[in-house]
Amino acid sequence: MWYTINIFMATTRQIIAKQVREAREKKGLTQAEVAQKVGIITPNYLAMIERAEANPNSDILGRIGKVLGITIKI
Repeated sequence: MWYTINIFMATTRQIIAKQVREAREKKGLTQAEVAQKVGIITPNYLAMIERAEANPNSDILGRIGKVLGITIKI
C-alpha cells in the first residue's frame, strides 16, 4: 500500500512539474519572476516543484496557475 501511494505521489509531482515548467518557459518567465508574482514562494521552491521534488498544496498550485494563466491538472 505504501509503495503504491509513493508511486502515485511521484507520478503526480512529475505531471505538475512538467505543466509548470512548460507554461513558465512558454511565457518566457524565469523562476524568480514567477516566484515574485506568486508572492508566497521562493525561486528555489519553484525549482523544486519543477524537478518534482516538492509537494505544493492546492493554494500554491492555484497561485502558480493564475500567474502562468493555466489550470494545473493532476
